[in-house]
Amino acid sequence: MTIREFDCIVIGTGPGGEGAAMKLAKAGRQVAVVEAHNAVGGGCTHWGTIPSKALRHSIQTLADYRRNPLFQHTRNQIEVDFPDLLRAADGVINEQVRTRYRYYQRNRVEVVFGRARFLAPDRIAVERPGGAAQELTARHFVVATGSRPYHPPDVDFSHPRVRDSDSILALAHTPRSLTIYGAGVIGCEYASIMSYLDIKVNLVNTRDRLLSNLDDEITDALSYHLRQSGVVIRNDETADRVEATDDGVVLHCKSGKKFKTEVLLWANGRTGNTRDMGLEAIGLTPNRRGQLEVNASYQTALPHIYAVGDVVGPPALASASYDQGRFVGAHIVDGECDWSLIEEFPTGIYTVPEISSIGRSERELTAAQVPYEVAEADFKSLARAQITGHTVGMLKILFHRETLAILGIHCFGEQAAEIVHIGQAIMSQQGSANSIRYFTETTFNYPTMAEAYRVAALNGLNRLF
Repeated sequence: MTIREFDCIVIGTGPGGEGAAMKLAKAGRQVAVVEAHNAVGGGCTHWGTIPSKALRHSIQTLADYRRNPLFQHTRNQIEVDFPDLLRAADGVINEQVRTRYRYYQRNRVEVVFGRARFLAPDRIAVERPGGAAQELTARHFVVATGSRPYHPPDVDFSHPRVRDSDSILALAHTPRSLTIYGAGVIGCEYASIMSYLDIKVNLVNTRDRLLSNLDDEITDALSYHLRQSGVVIRNDETADRVEATDDGVVLHCKSGKKFKTEVLLWANGRTGNTRDMGLEAIGLTPNRRGQLEVNASYQTALPHIYAVGDVVGPPALASASYDQGRFVGAHIVDGECDWSLIEEFPTGIYTVPEISSIGRSERELTAAQVPYEVAEADFKSLARAQITGHTVGMLKILFHRETLAILGIHCFGEQAAEIVHIGQAIMSQQGSANSIRYFTETTFNYPTMAEAYRVAALNGLNRLF
């Protein structure tokens, strides 16, 4: 068997793997990427970010149509099933795959399909579905294999009524009722999506409030709007067992509560994709969550093997994973990296309405005894929001009372994930350039949603005395 040689082999073609491969290829390195799926893009493209956000967009379009007074006479005549929404998402997924594959071709990165397994610290075997295998060797490796939904051993995921965030995308009908166990980002997004299809949704949360890492006022608003759309939220619950039958699924909680619905979506936890990769044989042992431990340069215990993205744990965001991959690519090329990843990065949660945040929350600032003030703008007062009908939401800026430096930005409402980047740009400036006064001294297009920054800044400065 001929063993093919490369400068670097990247295992996984999600955002982290792509970022590393592109950086290395641009530097003239001979690179191969190994993908276990039959198409490039990783879980982000096929089961995670892209399909769920495409579903969310379709739901928002449907909601806008039903709300628009121009279509009042026909709004109740349109019925949309869950499979219809999935077909709409397929077009986006296919286009993303074509785009990503062109990137690899254009940069002369070889794509090898199959499952990678380490035979030695410098050599892997790529096993193809038909049983054939080939061996590849390289000086450096990047493990970017992502993660998968966590499956407790006592839950039967082979039952057609028990789904995880991957298999929910294969649902061939619109269920009348759904229980979602786990109220993290995935759970909240799917609760929002399903409720707009007139599905009765139970959202069972293992914590005392939704998305407890975010600003309390924002998550209170999310809870309110989920309940307004018919979602039943139960906090501080722990699953005891799952009883799946022919006519439904019963989630038994340790509190004694029972939730019986047509389908159960288990959305509690994820596991790194490190199983059967031969890592232990070369001295790399994943932790109990299947994740690899890395240093500040994303090197594992074997310095020539790097790991990025979900497989190394938080923040487990596609945006951050891509940057990690680029960082690692630069580190491999130069032996060091003269730039560092930002510590403050935005989070986007694509519920209806969506949420985005960057920086610290009121709870964190209070605990740290930082003297801060709050600047707020309600979307209902913005002309652009009134024109589009998206009046639900708010922009909240937290700033230092004395220096006026921006400490945190929290947004709830339509286009929140876009709006947050304006504040992020100013928040990242050094010294006096990071000031809430920037927004009062800058002219914004009118009418726009970005105008919320001027409204909020004036509101905040008026609070000072």
